[in-house]
Amino acid sequence: MNLLRASALALAASGLLFGCGGSDDPPAPAKITYTKLVSFGDSLSDVGTYATPTLVGATGGGKYTVNSAGVQLWIDRVATAAKVPAVCAAQRGLNSVGPFAGFASPTVNNAGCYGYAQGGSRVTNRVGPGNVATLPAATSGALGQLTVPVVTQISNHLTAVGGSFAGTDLVTVLAGANDLFMQVATVQATVAAGGNATAAGQAATVAMGTAGGELAAYIKSLIVGKGAKRVVVVGIPDVSVTPDSLAQPQSSRDLVQLLAFTFNAQLQFGLQGVAEVLYVDGYTAIQGWTRNPGSVGLSNVTTPACNPALAPTSLLCTAATTISGDTSKYLFADGVHPTPYGHELFGKTVIDALTAAGWL
Repeated sequence: MNLLRASALALAASGLLFGCGGSDDPPAPAKITYTKLVSFGDSLSDVGTYATPTLVGATGGGKYTVNSAGVQLWIDRVATAAKVPAVCAAQRGLNSVGPFAGFASPTVNNAGCYGYAQGGSRVTNRVGPGNVATLPAATSGALGQLTVPVVTQISNHLTAVGGSFAGTDLVTVLAGANDLFMQVATVQATVAAGGNATAAGQAATVAMGTAGGELAAYIKSLIVGKGAKRVVVVGIPDVSVTPDSLAQPQSSRDLVQLLAFTFNAQLQFGLQGVAEVLYVDGYTAIQGWTRNPGSVGLSNVTTPACNPALAPTSLLCTAATTISGDTSKYLFADGVHPTPYGHELFGKTVIDALTAAGWL
């Protein structure tokens, strides 16, 4: 693993991997008036794919955070800053079975809604965390998340709008963490079965690099290539600092960090020189918050705000199912997802980047 990390860091230091922009790049395009926000990705941008009447009625949940009336994700804050309508979920439904069977709801497509991000979605593979296809190996599969991959999310949007993006669209893309989770699960299963941990880790790292390259290719060919002029691409956070990772051995945390780093590096490498893309470094941002939480007003960066005995995932979490005490300034709602305050910080990071680039 050290050789892999050294190689990746050497590439980064050489300037081959990091930074879509640079002193030789063309100037940022002039400000425009946006007409809508179109978002692709996973649970961090999911504005309500699984907020079905059955789930919301039973739990009050529906988004991956501490849910409440009017709760805002980072994507909601970006929409407000861009002065466009709030994003609504393009699709809604759950294929729940077993203990979650009561949440099952037919899949419906919502015309005029451009929030395509779904909890559990990966870049290319259709089976992500929470999908029924992960049963019985993963009990979370009983939730029955749709996990439509990003490449299909983009295709669905193009079909819905006549094959191209409007030049006045603000497009956001944030994905890759579920590819990481699935790779980690594969490594763990391999080791549990007596396989070689180093070989499994190397294979997972290669797979994450491939996924990062695929996402870059989709952005160039299916988003920019189809007319989008302003595309915000957010790198996946350093997942090794989440409560779930902190509970694992250091070797596992090192692997998780390497997987996230590798994905982001290949994503950035594939987007170099694309003037229509603004890359926002979510990886470094979360590192800064966890290393110096007081500087951004955080009171806790290691403990989930949601009580796992009452809400095993933040999708089902509300103020009624949080742990005791004031959790309003906690960073994490569950083992990996942000609280509303975490989303506020994330939104500010993206808005600041948009402003600095002259896109707001």
